[in-house]
Amino acid sequence: MLKRTLIGLLRSYEQTGDKAKDPMLKSRFYKLSKDKAWEEVVSTLKKIQGYTILHEVQSVGEIVMERRTTFGRTMDITVSVISVGPLTSAVDVYSASRGSLGDLGSNYRVIIDIYRALDKKLATHKVNS
Repeated sequence: MLKRTLIGLLRSYEQTGDKAKDPMLKSRFYKLSKDKAWEEVVSTLKKIQGYTILHEVQSVGEIVMERRTTFGRTMDITVSVISVGPLTSAVDVYSASRGSLGDLGSNYRVIIDIYRALDKKLATHKVNS
């Protein structure tokens, strides 16, 4: 956690991906078609407290959200649902804080929050990578 805070002094964004070194930031894979994964992800995100969904673009698999921090900063979050096979989908998250200062690791915590909620809801469909 200290490392994340130190990185966050300089950086005001965080993202997940296939090649992420941190296992917490690795893409999540679910045994669901893209359409089914989309429905599940959107309904789960709508239930997470403190986040506002701004746009849902199902054709490209993107959900754009924002979150206000307790210090009044705004974070822009993009959740992507990607088809990686007929019955497998991946979910990636990009989170960035507005403003010039670092985020003290808050974007990292946002991603962990979102993945925790999705993993809980979609536990039976999760593919362990």
